[in-house]
Amino acid sequence: MTEHPPEHTDVLIVGAGQAGLSLSHHLSARGIDHVLLERDTVGHEWRDGRWDAFTLVTPNFQCRLPGFSYSREFGGTDPNGFMPRDEVHRFVTEYAASFSPPVREGVEVLRLSRDEMFHVDTTAGEFTASQVVIATGGYHRPIVPEFAARVPEHVTQLHSSVYRSSVALPEGSVLVVGSGQSGAQIAEDLHLAGRHVHLAVGNAPRCARFYRGRDCIDWLEEMGVYDVTAAEVPGGAAAQEKTNHYMTGRDGGRDIDLRAFALEGMGLSGRLTDVRDGVARFSPTLEKALDHADSVAESIKDSIDRYITENRIEAPEQARYTSVWRPEPEVTSVDLAEFGAIVWSVGYHADYRWVELGVFDGRGRPRQTRGVTGTEGLFFLGLPWMHTWGSGRFAGVARDAEFLAGKIAEQVPGRVLRLVP
Repeated sequence: MTEHPPEHTDVLIVGAGQAGLSLSHHLSARGIDHVLLERDTVGHEWRDGRWDAFTLVTPNFQCRLPGFSYSREFGGTDPNGFMPRDEVHRFVTEYAASFSPPVREGVEVLRLSRDEMFHVDTTAGEFTASQVVIATGGYHRPIVPEFAARVPEHVTQLHSSVYRSSVALPEGSVLVVGSGQSGAQIAEDLHLAGRHVHLAVGNAPRCARFYRGRDCIDWLEEMGVYDVTAAEVPGGAAAQEKTNHYMTGRDGGRDIDLRAFALEGMGLSGRLTDVRDGVARFSPTLEKALDHADSVAESIKDSIDRYITENRIEAPEQARYTSVWRPEPEVTSVDLAEFGAIVWSVGYHADYRWVELGVFDGRGRPRQTRGVTGTEGLFFLGLPWMHTWGSGRFAGVARDAEFLAGKIAEQVPGRVLRLVP
C-alpha cells in the first residue's frame, strides 16, 4: 500500500481561534492559498476553558475582528455590556461562518520542522507549507506548584481552566490561589454563591470598572494606552510579564474590591508558599499586595484626570476610593481540614515542544518582532504583548493579523489577487 503524498498549501495556520480566523479573513481577501488546522473546534476555548458565569472584561463595542464587529455584523444590542461565555463563543463561530475559512477541525499538530519547506506532522497526516503561522496563543500548560503534591487527599485540586461553578465542587471551604483576573473573578463567583472562600493574593494590580462617567477601558483605549508597543513599555520584558488588572464584567460590570469581600467573610492571605502536614502557609504580604493594587487603580484614575483636563473634556467629578478594611493581623497559615477544594489560578506555561525550530529564548518564549521570527516564513499571532498591550484583545488581534497578512503576501507575489478593501 502506498502512502498518500503530503498535502501542500502556501500558508498553514495552526489554531482557529480569533487570531487564526482574523488572519484567514485577510488571506482570503488577498486570494492567498491557506489552511487552518484546529485540534478541536473553532473557538472552542471560549466554551470549554471558561467557567459558567464568565463574562468578558472588555466592553462589547471593543469586540472587533476583520470584517466583523459586535454591533453591526453580529447584531449585538448591548455595546456597553460584557458578553458572557456562550455569547463570546457564538461571536467567534459566527465570525467564522461569515466568510467560511478553510478550517480542518479535529486535527492536532504533532511536529513542525523545516528543510526546503515546512513539514507539519498531524493526526490527519502530513502537510507541507511555504509559510506557517502559529496562532495558538501563549497559554498552554496550566501551572500547578510542586508542593501541591503535599495537599491532603480529601481536598479536590483543579486549575482555573477547568473550574465551572460552585456546585461542581465538593462541600467545604475553597482555597483560591492567585488574584489575577481569573482568580479574583472565581473567588467572587464562589463568594456570591455562598461558599466560604479563602483567597491567596498575589501582586496583581486592579482597575476601577467605571470612572468619571465611562468605563475605564474605554478611557484607556481613547488615550492610546493599548497602542503602547512592547518596545516602548516602561520596564521592558519584565513589565510584559505582569498579571493583568482585575475587575469584572459580571452584572453589567463593577470593581472587584477584595477588602469589601473580607468584610463580608472572605478570607484573605498573602502568597501561598507551602503546604505541609495539612496546613497551608502564606507569606505576610497581603497588606502590601492590597495597597499596591489600590495604588495602581488610583494611578489609572490620575492619568484619566490628566487626559480629561488636557483635552477639555466634560466629565462628571467622582470621589476617589477609600479603603474599607485592613489585614490586622495577617493570616499566615490555614488548616485545610475544613477545605473541600483548591482552585489553582497561577497561570500557564507556553508549550511549543512540537516546534523543532530554533526560534525560542531561554525561557521557551518565541523570539519575534510583531509576529515575525528569524526563521523565514515562520510567524506567530495572538500572543500577549506580541506588538502592543492590546495584542491579546479582539481589536489588537485584528490589527496584528492585518500586518502579518501583508508580510505573508510579500512572499507569495504571484498569488496576490486583490488588496483588502
